[in-house]
Amino acid sequence: MSQTMDIYSVLLLSVGLAMDAFSVALVAGFGLGKVKLADSLKVSGIFGIAHIIMPTAGWFLGSCVLELIQRWDHWIAFILLAIVGGKMLKEGLDENAEEIDAKELLGMASLLMFTIAVSIDALAVGLSFSVQGLSIWVPSLYMGAGTLIFTFVGLNIGNRTGQRFGKKAQVFGGLVLILIGLRIVLAHTGLLG
Repeated sequence: MSQTMDIYSVLLLSVGLAMDAFSVALVAGFGLGKVKLADSLKVSGIFGIAHIIMPTAGWFLGSCVLELIQRWDHWIAFILLAIVGGKMLKEGLDENAEEIDAKELLGMASLLMFTIAVSIDALAVGLSFSVQGLSIWVPSLYMGAGTLIFTFVGLNIGNRTGQRFGKKAQVFGGLVLILIGLRIVLAHTGLLG
């Protein structure tokens, strides 16, 4: 029978996991034209659902793949964030390019890359819960809800800020996405405290 984690630890873990999603959503919001409520809800919902599915999937995979995932998860997140960040950076530096349309940046391919990049840590958390014999069911719901809320807030704050600064915000956003990916790699390799 699985043990449960105390509610305070679950809340802290949920907020911690949501921070990457918040950062990515905030920065993505910088580089977008006007984001509609439907787009905010779509992105937030997808990120939130991913933060329920990924830890649950990780929990089912168990310890047999924990080492493999931990060996590569940071590189996958970095590559995906660098691709999207590079695209934003290129668009921001191109004087002739129009403002990135929300539908383009939040289209299926980009959204899939964002989702995997921000939720791969949740997969590893699910794996660690399995190894420790902890239940994942309630914590995964908290992780999903926390990520949904933080993503929605981040995307809208970033979008309102980004609209004031135009292409400069796109360049800044692209650089920050790449730096977030780099931070993930440095933290996982122990080069960042």
